[in-house]
Amino acid sequence: MTDVAEDFTRRLLADAGVREGMRVLDIGCGFGDVAFLAAQLVGPRGQVLGIDRSEAPLETARARARDRGLDSVRFARADLATLSPELGTFDAVVGRRVLMYQPDAVSCLARLAAVLAPGGLIVLQEHDSTSMPLCQPAMPLHEKVHAWMWATVRSEGADVQMGLHLSARLEQAGFGVERVRAEATVVTRDQPHTIASIVRAMEGRMVAAGVATADELQVATLDERLAAERETTNGICLWELVFGAWARKPG
Repeated sequence: MTDVAEDFTRRLLADAGVREGMRVLDIGCGFGDVAFLAAQLVGPRGQVLGIDRSEAPLETARARARDRGLDSVRFARADLATLSPELGTFDAVVGRRVLMYQPDAVSCLARLAAVLAPGGLIVLQEHDSTSMPLCQPAMPLHEKVHAWMWATVRSEGADVQMGLHLSARLEQAGFGVERVRAEATVVTRDQPHTIASIVRAMEGRMVAAGVATADELQVATLDERLAAERETTNGICLWELVFGAWARKPG
């Protein structure tokens, strides 16, 4: 089954113009998923550097790169608040669900512009949680889980409407916006979503934020209960709205 999240990102990077031979910076790279997508596009003549402020996911990303034999992909610990000139200059900066967590998105984008070559490309993917989910007929469990997830993210200080704000923030930072697009992720009886696995990963954060208790989440059976609701309703749920934008540094 196609991973719809990866499919959106792959198309976004390719359509934006990430291409063979480029040097690309992946911000907030985590386990390296976006970096590996970029590596496919830049090829062996290109380079991808993934940065994250946490060392643990970087270790996993490095191991994945070794397993794939990707010498063109490197990972380093770095903070977006204090980007070092030693990182060098890049043809493109890419990122997924990173800008939403920045206290000052415009200042963050300005710092990224400083490491881009003149005319360099920035490609970002963000979300808007406020217009979804839209389920027909109603799917109460899906709607409750969605509310828990995004209430947790909001409690952590994220801008849960960054997708809608993306174009304006890029312009405010001095970039020339070339394209903005959005797609809704669709969940049906036969087209599931990785909802339960995301909740499992977020469980500690949800409980710590006071959004839901472990007894309310019941993560061990969540996948089965969500599937049962989809089977019973045989409905459709627009789960989340995903935005992608690309822009260029002047010059």
